[in-house]
Amino acid sequence: MNALFVFLIVMAGMGLSFEAGLLGPLGEQVGHLWATLSIFGVGAALLWLIRFFTPQTTLQGWQSVPKWQLTGGFLGPIYVVALTLSTPVLGVAMTMICVLLGQITKSFAIDYFGWFGMPRRATRPLRVVALGCIVLALLFTYLGAR
Repeated sequence: MNALFVFLIVMAGMGLSFEAGLLGPLGEQVGHLWATLSIFGVGAALLWLIRFFTPQTTLQGWQSVPKWQLTGGFLGPIYVVALTLSTPVLGVAMTMICVLLGQITKSFAIDYFGWFGMPRRATRPLRVVALGCIVLALLFTYLGAR
């Protein structure tokens, strides 16, 4: 396992918590859908600038891409709206633990069944224990907030 990638993803995860902390108050001030639009608008502008100042590559092959692979474009805004709505109610920690539980549970299923063209990976007992620890973290965080 490449430690650099582990570090980068941990940092990206921290960025998601930061984003959730920003989105909750922003959504309450300007509206939840406008907060989501602002996040995607700023992101699109940043990606456009990066694309503009990096070497050009061809966009060949878009017609041959299976359309189901573009569903991430629908899932992203749903995720951000859910963050915007739930973070002020649950808090950042509880929201992120819920996100983590959902991500890990679905990730295990994707790995196990080999969905979306991913290689199949066995769900070993230690992975199930890790999932149980996330469930316990959710439970303890929920009970600790009461």
